[in-house]
Amino acid sequence: MGYDDEDDDDTVVKDSNGNVLNNGDSVTVIKDLPVKGTSVTIKRGTLIKNIRLTNKPEEIECNADKVKGLVLKTCFLKKA
Repeated sequence: MGYDDEDDDDTVVKDSNGNVLNNGDSVTVIKDLPVKGTSVTIKRGTLIKNIRLTNKPEEIECNADKVKGLVLKTCFLKKA
């Protein structure tokens, strides 16, 4: 009954600095990240807007300028 659309209250998603992340937040990449399956590298300092939380607290979904549908680890991100 809509469980997939609701955030799990027990799960807290944090960035590399320990700041709590929420759906719709903006984050900055803190390390150059090569994207698997492409020749694209997301450079350090890239701002990624409107993130979406996943079922795993260590991952978020997002769209970058060059690549759509990315899943990134929160240990490489900081809240903007």
